[in-house]
Amino acid sequence: MTPTLTTPTDTATLPVGERCDRCSAAAKVRAVLAGGGDLVFCGHHANKYATELEKIAVHIVREGD
Repeated sequence: MTPTLTTPTDTATLPVGERCDRCSAAAKVRAVLAGGGDLVFCGHHANKYATELEKIAVHIVREGD
């Protein structure tokens, strides 16, 4: 087995130039999912889906955190 380096979710950052998954505006929030994927949203859509994101995300990164 070859070891692999991954960024721990507690230090993950929001990549520059990332776009919202719903409307392609600049991303402000990244929700890291338990299965290893992530979702990124602009501020508007992050607020709209905040309750649901908190239920499914293992870590949420907001711009400036």
